[in-house]
Amino acid sequence: MVSPSYLAIVFFLLSVSLTASASIQESFVQCLNFNSEKSFPFHTSIYIPNTPSFTTILESSAQNLRYLEPSAPKPAFIFTPLTDSHVQAAVICSKKLGIHLRVRSGGHDYEGLSYVSEIETPFIVVDLAKLRAINVDIIGNTAWIQAGATIGEVYYRIYEKSSVHGYPAGLCSSLGVGGHITGGAYGSLMRKYGLGADNVLDARIVDANGRILDRAAMGEDLFWAIRGSGGGSFGVILWWKIKLVPVPPTVTVFTVTKTLEQGATKLLHRWQEVAPFIDDNLFIRVIIQPAGNKTHRTITTSYNALFLGEARALLQVAKTSFPELGLTRKDLLETSWIKSVLYIAGYPNDTPPEVLLKGKPTFKNYFKAKSDFVREPIPQPGLEGLWLRLLAEDSPLMIWNPYGGRMSQFSESDIPFPHRNGTLYKIQYLTLWQDAHTNAAKHIDWIRKLYNYMTPYVSKFPREAYVNYRDLDLGVNTKNSTNYIQASSWGHRYFKDNFDRLVKIKTKVDPENVFRHEQSIPPLPL
Repeated sequence: MVSPSYLAIVFFLLSVSLTASASIQESFVQCLNFNSEKSFPFHTSIYIPNTPSFTTILESSAQNLRYLEPSAPKPAFIFTPLTDSHVQAAVICSKKLGIHLRVRSGGHDYEGLSYVSEIETPFIVVDLAKLRAINVDIIGNTAWIQAGATIGEVYYRIYEKSSVHGYPAGLCSSLGVGGHITGGAYGSLMRKYGLGADNVLDARIVDANGRILDRAAMGEDLFWAIRGSGGGSFGVILWWKIKLVPVPPTVTVFTVTKTLEQGATKLLHRWQEVAPFIDDNLFIRVIIQPAGNKTHRTITTSYNALFLGEARALLQVAKTSFPELGLTRKDLLETSWIKSVLYIAGYPNDTPPEVLLKGKPTFKNYFKAKSDFVREPIPQPGLEGLWLRLLAEDSPLMIWNPYGGRMSQFSESDIPFPHRNGTLYKIQYLTLWQDAHTNAAKHIDWIRKLYNYMTPYVSKFPREAYVNYRDLDLGVNTKNSTNYIQASSWGHRYFKDNFDRLVKIKTKVDPENVFRHEQSIPPLPL
């Protein structure tokens, strides 16, 4: 039985916490009013803990359920700005009041860094979900998109204006474009047109001094830094101006699945030699996972693809370059580019494009993820060892994304994203579980051991990683020791030699480290 004295202590601590949150909130609202051109009832856009609306907003776009557990740190409050100037005031006020700030656009951060702070309390979250305007200019082949919009909404608004325009960004339609593009943003058009970040023409941000800057005002160094360095280091993205790309009126998609018993190992080995060098119009990723039951489990490898053209042309490409796949006409589905977005995202074939406007994550799980880049084909014995490890885990998933094509034509230093020429493909590793009471440590230990097993087969010096697949195992900043040496442990993996330039720019534009988190770019000491 819980003692009355224990309960009294709990209620006292809770009341102290609530009082502190209320006090921070009041000071923040006063500051917002003082720093806003027009009066606005800011209290209607602020959500405090232990209210139903707070929980709804916090959980609305969070993807990794690990960071919604009761034990995960919660913000003192969530602010949902309605205008650019509200975001500007929020940055000014967090700096003036010394309140640590996190910014969330889509909630897909794998380690929850946009809405959880493990290193500082109190902290607040500025959630950009109400800033989702999209202005498409087909004549100019451009669009201005607000940071709170999802990439699915962007695709739909382009499709509304034209069936032969697209944008080369993410495969998951609920990604928030603010954070998505800051990390690179890859998808099924990457081999033809590069990354989302490669196709950005301008931006508007709030910098560490609370100024709203476009490309001309921020200068080329800062504009370079925000396209591929990951979110939360240099400012708050308000808008991107993106370059639209041409897509044909008819594209072709397919998914062909092979099990171990059907020769999956040999075929996947061949895929490594083909997929990065095949026709630039063809993107074939591989989704790898166990299947079966308790008496027999196997590995399935699903070749999930988009071809920018008609089925007849695709069959000719496959016959010439990848006959081992055994592609036939009945495997292929001719469709429009917007419908291919739905197909690659896993929606049923009859799903209307309007589903892209929902803007909510369809994937919510407890999970841990890691990433690698591969520069030489993994030999078949290496793959066989990988299968044994996947079969030992409850619900693992691997996704292999081919590089080459346009990706190889960019220099490693064109933007901070450095994984370019010589990269065959990227690996994403995931282990998933559905129950909060599951032994999370067991699954995390499994993926760490898998990552160790893969060491001989992946990039080296550094062992590269993708910044949009955040992995705090690579190293973290702490509140009192955010420094270059510490950050180099993960900085060079994400950015290679670009990390040093990012540090110099950070030191220049945010020397006080206003924008910081567990893996933000550190400034050099003043």
